[in-house]
Amino acid sequence: MSEEPRNTDPSAVVRRFVEAFQAGGQVEVGEELLATGFRNHTPDPGSPGDRDGVLAWFAMLHAGVPDLRVELHDMVADGDRVATRKTFHGTHRGELMGVPPSGRRLAIEVIDVVRVRDGQIVEHWNAVDRLAILRQLGPASLLRAGLRRATTALATALGHRPR
Repeated sequence: MSEEPRNTDPSAVVRRFVEAFQAGGQVEVGEELLATGFRNHTPDPGSPGDRDGVLAWFAMLHAGVPDLRVELHDMVADGDRVATRKTFHGTHRGELMGVPPSGRRLAIEVIDVVRVRDGQIVEHWNAVDRLAILRQLGPASLLRAGLRRATTALATALGHRPR
């Protein structure tokens, strides 16, 4: 039985990544489309800038927002790079970014740029207003996030590796 050839068109790869992995939660698609040597140039503080960091972030997002859907507004390709502007929508029903469920509706605006090589995503840059996410989760989340960053900064300054 022969395996179906991988689609290497950068736009098709990114569309599949958004629809099947980011929106659909199909972890196997994320594992397939994120290259082993993948590098995230803009990871969340404390998250690794590699493939495992992205897989873990979306596992956390899907657990915290089980009705997650992604509205893809724009996708522009230039050679091996693809930019998307999208909004993640859903309801905060599980722990998210250390914040217990609030039942609040979320709208997370994201701009991503990825580089695709041989049908896999090899690099990523993004712009997302993380403070806006915390505001949507409620006032207590802002305090928790501030304390967490302060603790991480202090541990780093003292030469300890943050957990």
